[in-house]
Amino acid sequence: MRYGYNFADQWLIATFPSRHYNIDRYPSIKKHLLSFGKERLEQTGKTYYPGTKQEFKARKKTNNKWFETQDSISYWEDFSKQKIIWGEISDMPKFSFDKKGDFYLSNTVFFMTGERLSYLMAFLNSKLSEYFFKRIATTTGVGTVRWLKYKIETLPIPKISDCEESKFTLLVNEIINNHKGTKLIELEKLVNSSIFSMYKFSDNELSFINSDLYKI
Repeated sequence: MRYGYNFADQWLIATFPSRHYNIDRYPSIKKHLLSFGKERLEQTGKTYYPGTKQEFKARKKTNNKWFETQDSISYWEDFSKQKIIWGEISDMPKFSFDKKGDFYLSNTVFFMTGERLSYLMAFLNSKLSEYFFKRIATTTGVGTVRWLKYKIETLPIPKISDCEESKFTLLVNEIINNHKGTKLIELEKLVNSSIFSMYKFSDNELSFINSDLYKI
């Protein structure tokens, strides 16, 4: 969903080594994890029952405990920050804003923390962003493109003043609170016109970009 998201009420057990959890303090989670078999979860790389139908291998060898993730995830606090979230594959810009710090991600989803997030959100969801990106992105061959981080970093996004940022913050907040209907359409039109105006395009350039967007 553009600008916002609907929480699926699903949770992830994230026992990061950097958090130094004592699993005995969480008996329900311990019981759930043990249901998969401690030998399968341990990080020894050991092979059990070799040469039989029951053969299986533990997770690769690390210094982490059996119930912990293999990566230490020392950056875990970034998940609790406000962030922009987007999926890798889409037919159009679909950047969402997590203000509460409670959104967890799959392996094909990216997130961005930092400054001026409302402005970046507005730009990335704009028609101009769509125009730029579909010329630099890797396509899937089925009508969608891959919104990869290293490609997004090449987008020519203008720097703005604090005053200009305030305008975009108000617009984005209004859009987040008005997901549907004609109000949303009008707000997104205002975002697009504000983004286009920063580039000082000529009438011919604007005409070309707008006409080309319909061809994409």
